[in-house]
Amino acid sequence: MTKLTAWGVTGIPEVKPGDQLGDIIVDACRAAPNGPLRDRDVLVVTQKVVSKAEGRLVTIDANDPLSHKQLVEDEAVRVVRRRGDLIITETEHGFVCANSGVDLSNVERGQAALLPKDSDRSARRIRDIVRARLGVEVGVIVSDTFGRAWRKGLTDVAIGVAGIAAVVDLRGTPDALGRVMQVTEVAVADELASAAELVMGKSTGIPVAVVRGAEAAWFRESSVGELIRPPQEDLFR
Repeated sequence: MTKLTAWGVTGIPEVKPGDQLGDIIVDACRAAPNGPLRDRDVLVVTQKVVSKAEGRLVTIDANDPLSHKQLVEDEAVRVVRRRGDLIITETEHGFVCANSGVDLSNVERGQAALLPKDSDRSARRIRDIVRARLGVEVGVIVSDTFGRAWRKGLTDVAIGVAGIAAVVDLRGTPDALGRVMQVTEVAVADELASAAELVMGKSTGIPVAVVRGAEAAWFRESSVGELIRPPQEDLFR
């Protein structure tokens, strides 16, 4: 790969519970400036619109800034750390993140968005609709914004994948100087999600991006589970 291109998909209408997100994306990507899509394009779709389409919205008290905290507890299988109002939890998906992924941004006041129940399945549904309606084979990543344990700032990562590798294992292959790599596993789905976020932004109302130019070898069946470090391998849990 020598060139990677990414652009935000414009013209996506406000997504409501019950909407078929795959159809909305197909309609937006049929022609310029968003399309047409090609084989081995990667669609990156934000968690927020997936959660909206799947009805993962919960009513909260708009006048109580802490009213969503019970949702955080309900969505957690384990509380990892607490500091003031911040709670780091493990979700049923295996994600370790702030507030169980419960999000108040880019939703109506008085609502909170929960993570999709199965983001891999959500990604597969979009991939299958694109294949059926446009006849192209794309990868799909459902992305969300996470903090990082060792660094400041937020970045988008993959929380669901379909048709694209979550991790590319380079162990046993030579580096540029011929040395055999022993531990290198590349989180390509996270990298693609972060690249897409640069053209979507946090406040532009663009919930979908196309990334073109990914390595052909990355396109395979996968699961976000590849990215989740088992507890026995985690030095910080």
